[in-house]
Amino acid sequence: MDFTEAYSDRCSAVGLAAREGNVEILRKLINQGYSIDVPDNRRWVPIHEAAAHNSSECLKLLIDAAPSDDYIHSRTFEGLCALHLSARHGSVECLHVLLEAGADLNNVTTEATTPLFLAVENKHTEVVKFLLQHGANVEGPHCWSGWNSLHQAAFQGSTEIMKVLLEKGASKNYRDDFGITPLFVAAQYGQLESLRLLVSHGADINCQAKDKATPLLIAAQEGHLECVKLLLTAGADPNLYCNEDNWQLPIHAAAEMGHAKILELLIPVTDRLCDKGKGKVSPVYSAVYGGDEECLEMLLKQGFSPDAQECLDFDCRSPMCMIFQKEYFQFIDVLLKYGITLRGINLGHCLCHKKFALFQHFLKLGCSLPSGDELPDFIHYSHTVQKEYKEWLPSLLLAGFNPMNFMCKLWIFSASENVLNFILEFMNWSRLPPAVEQHLSQYKEKFTWTPKSHFAFIPSLSHLCRLEIRSLVRSERLRSACVIRELPLPACLQDYLLYLDVLQVHAIPDSEDSLGQGEEGAPSTSHSVAEDTERRDTSNTSA
Repeated sequence: MDFTEAYSDRCSAVGLAAREGNVEILRKLINQGYSIDVPDNRRWVPIHEAAAHNSSECLKLLIDAAPSDDYIHSRTFEGLCALHLSARHGSVECLHVLLEAGADLNNVTTEATTPLFLAVENKHTEVVKFLLQHGANVEGPHCWSGWNSLHQAAFQGSTEIMKVLLEKGASKNYRDDFGITPLFVAAQYGQLESLRLLVSHGADINCQAKDKATPLLIAAQEGHLECVKLLLTAGADPNLYCNEDNWQLPIHAAAEMGHAKILELLIPVTDRLCDKGKGKVSPVYSAVYGGDEECLEMLLKQGFSPDAQECLDFDCRSPMCMIFQKEYFQFIDVLLKYGITLRGINLGHCLCHKKFALFQHFLKLGCSLPSGDELPDFIHYSHTVQKEYKEWLPSLLLAGFNPMNFMCKLWIFSASENVLNFILEFMNWSRLPPAVEQHLSQYKEKFTWTPKSHFAFIPSLSHLCRLEIRSLVRSERLRSACVIRELPLPACLQDYLLYLDVLQVHAIPDSEDSLGQGEEGAPSTSHSVAEDTERRDTSNTSA
């Protein structure tokens, strides 16, 4: 082979003549003995130039002058032969020439692409018809993933080509290597007319890819409203689970991606088992996860519960947990508006994010105190904010939380002297469990702790009575200082039951407001809870 005319930036003289379609010069060069198979840096030879530039006369000259029958099958670096290039560039005349010369209509490139696919990809309807009439494989693939010509036509919205392919026997439910059908592709890319055509031909509207995703799910996820309408009208199942764990539905995709109009269509037709069913995931989680307030409120307004089931997939006990996980604090108002049940772990999340005003507000709204399996996490979170104990610990203890819960070794040894002195005021310090006494003794030796002098003696009868009365009142009622204020006792004794003496000694502001005083203690309705707590937390930090 003669390489003397091959350059990195241009083709040979013969190739240039073929590219320009100059039959006379090409004939002259061939007659003068110029080589017709000199490749350029792309490994293109003149037959490729002629095919790519729709020069059928040049093609004939080159084929006639070919040194062997294999010349028409010469390949570029990408594995393209002249037939591929003619199909890509839409020349029926060139295809005629190549077909008569014995070219293979189903030859594939290095990416397993057929001439038919290239014609479809470039929207050459007449070329598609020609290839199919002369024996091209209608199911011929494009690449190793198995996507075929009907997939590509559906993706592009080439409905005329789709009709030709379907008339020639293309399988309407042909699956690529991922189990994706042409109808799935149309739904995914919002090609409404492609979708309509496939539905009219009876394509499976509930087909599932290998990951179990459905056309309805993908259309909902991508926000193709008209496609969702068409699929639902045609009978697509909105309750077909779309993942291996059997919880994800199209409603979840719409909620997460913030497609409110699609969500509005899916809510009435979706089985409510997903809302609180065991092993399922409420779409409320999806709306929070996606950060879309409109979708969240729409779900709650339509009766989906803010108290959704525990969600192991997102590692959340409730939607409120996810709000803290994602730090979408503006959603707190929405969940409170629709009556979410506040849980003890939510107080822990407030401490984790140092939302102390929100912590106090949750207590005022009747949030349950941490207990059971919530307790270890809460103790962990509280351990991280011991330095700011004045912002939250008084409110918690006054609300009836058992201070003995803090008396583990890790918590004690990380606490400051002031914190320990303060917390001991809320218990009978003369009757501590032996393990706790041992921890405190070790703490005293290690950190030279100086306990309050009265801790060396048995508590006064008044303090023991205070503990007993508060235990009888119970934590549910201790949330409001009004309960204590309504007891038939002198004001000084009411102050004592509210630990005002201890608060004053530790320079902690009167915590009656944080416990709540009915409507007077409620936050202003002129702004949201999130705004209110953000403002107050900022103020506390500044202080």
